[in-house]
Amino acid sequence: MTTVGFVALGCPKNTVDSERMLAEIAKAGMLIAADPDKAEVVVINTCGFIEPAKAESIEAIRHAIQQKRRGWVRRVIVAGCLSQRLGEQMFREVEGIDAVVGLEHRDRIVQIIKASLATENPRIYAGGQPQPAGAMDDSTRLLIGPSHRAYLRISEGCNRRCSFCTIPAIRGPFRSKPLRNVLREARQLAEAGVAELSLIGQDTTYYLKDRKVSGGLASLLGRLQGIEGLTWIRLMYLYPAGVTNALLETIVAHEKIVHYLDIPIQHVSDRILKAMRRPDTAQRLGQMIERIRRAIPDVVLRTTVIVGFPGETEREFEQLLGFIRTARFDALGCFSFYPEVGTSAAALPHQTPDAVKQQRLDQVMLAQQDIAFAKQKARVGTELTCLVDEVPTDGTARGRFYGQAPEVDSLCLIRNCTAGPGQFIRTRVVAARNYDLVVQPCHGLT
Repeated sequence: MTTVGFVALGCPKNTVDSERMLAEIAKAGMLIAADPDKAEVVVINTCGFIEPAKAESIEAIRHAIQQKRRGWVRRVIVAGCLSQRLGEQMFREVEGIDAVVGLEHRDRIVQIIKASLATENPRIYAGGQPQPAGAMDDSTRLLIGPSHRAYLRISEGCNRRCSFCTIPAIRGPFRSKPLRNVLREARQLAEAGVAELSLIGQDTTYYLKDRKVSGGLASLLGRLQGIEGLTWIRLMYLYPAGVTNALLETIVAHEKIVHYLDIPIQHVSDRILKAMRRPDTAQRLGQMIERIRRAIPDVVLRTTVIVGFPGETEREFEQLLGFIRTARFDALGCFSFYPEVGTSAAALPHQTPDAVKQQRLDQVMLAQQDIAFAKQKARVGTELTCLVDEVPTDGTARGRFYGQAPEVDSLCLIRNCTAGPGQFIRTRVVAARNYDLVVQPCHGLT
């Protein structure tokens, strides 16, 4: 029996691809090894979005190649975004790779593993497959994380042409997954015990617009609301311009849609936003946040910003910092600008020195830390419904309330927890521990 070690890297969209490949591998009767170092074949699903992600992927590939040279591994197969981005160049990046697999060949992973074991010649699997009219079907997955939560991908690719972003070049134009497919996948996941669905796509607000359907996301949310077994439906990757009043009204109208919105704004300087090829302005972004909080007073807002974009002046950075302090996002991720090959921003003049970028990133995160710590302290004494994720042997369980997305946000540390993973319990916040909340059950299961 062939043993396969799997290394899953990258964002939630990559996670879904990994789960699809793992399901195909398991269905074929292959054994998925707990330790990739001891497997016959290692499959690495890479990320190639920005330079740090590429570096992490290359490091994982080199480690697998090292194990191959020691005789512990027979074949190393590289899939995912970095394979799609570099293609045949992957063989030059790291010597010893046995197969490079493009995104469109994801569902052929079993045939590729078998072919790789049957030959000593490295092979590349890229192109040659017709691009589907919609996003690929993600039915039948072997979930990587806890079985009570999952990502639901509703689209693939992106039509936005942000000057710093490689996603359109890697994953192609925006393609909505047909509504019937999305609903079928959601029902499958709910029937398998998933209580929390996080909707993902490069721009979830654009759902079905490529098919000339308006209000597609709102319509989808209404249909998901009716699926038995689902308790939380979470919205990720909302494009600011797509956060309409109609969408907010839909969120308010449906109790399963949690009051949490992930809206990457990237910057607030009008000049920088224009150079980024984004249609927003500081005024419109400020007005959007006010609209959201008026419509959903208990909303939790998460965003992402970029510092050190070419030509970013100290004044423009201070404008961003001031906006963050005023907007008081509940959670914020900050990235330094990376001049990614193939993007127009990489060729812009006045590239910001690395030391300045790091200094600005540190300032943003320190400012956000003060905001996040204050917001967590303000929750002490309140009651929250928590979804239990993990119950380790030390007695303190780990879970989340609606304002904490899986993998990217803080946690609720649950004292004296008698509930198991996947259960919802009513808790009282007794302390704030930096970004995390310390809670204890107050009324048992909800």
